[in-house]
Amino acid sequence: MAAHCANTYSCYIDSNMTGQKANRNLEFLYEIGVLRNLPRAWTQILACDTASDPEHTFRVMFLALMLARMEKVKSEEKILKMALVHDIAEARTGDHHYIQSVYIKADEETAAKHTFAGTVLEDLQNEILKEYEERKTVEAKIVKDADNLDIDLELKEMEERGHKLSEKFKAFRKLVRNQKLYTKSAKKIWDAIQRSDPASWHLCANKWLKMSGAGK
Repeated sequence: MAAHCANTYSCYIDSNMTGQKANRNLEFLYEIGVLRNLPRAWTQILACDTASDPEHTFRVMFLALMLARMEKVKSEEKILKMALVHDIAEARTGDHHYIQSVYIKADEETAAKHTFAGTVLEDLQNEILKEYEERKTVEAKIVKDADNLDIDLELKEMEERGHKLSEKFKAFRKLVRNQKLYTKSAKKIWDAIQRSDPASWHLCANKWLKMSGAGK
């Protein structure tokens, strides 16, 4: 095993070795696959099932795309790439909730660098992910807003299932809305989430309303 890891690591620094680079591409695909098994850290506090990292990322991508169009930002490809990789380091560092983060500083930059190293996707770490972490561009700010808004959507879904902690989080999430969200569009979506009904999409789209012959 040690020999295998040593040989694999050599492909990190020799991009001309095509066979090893192909091997790193496959290793990357297996590595991101384990994210589906990674519990979000706040499961410890909420004591209930929450979205996995890939499930969270999936909705963040759509939120980011919505925000980009609402803010009339045209660089949608960059934004989608950024949303796709924004939590990629957690395959190696794990996730940390708001108490753990007081005491733990994960080296996410190095983790992401090692995850992408030797693959054909290295530019996502060198350029896209670096830009996201710096939070200087409008694209990075949009993706971070989407990352935050997904938490509020999930809290609303938990509230629908009767979870009491969602109510206790409201003052804290209001602070996030006022002080952490970057774009006006994100604040508008946050306000709309608070008034929303997580069940309305299926209550208004089911067969009893859409099909005149349903149940007959």
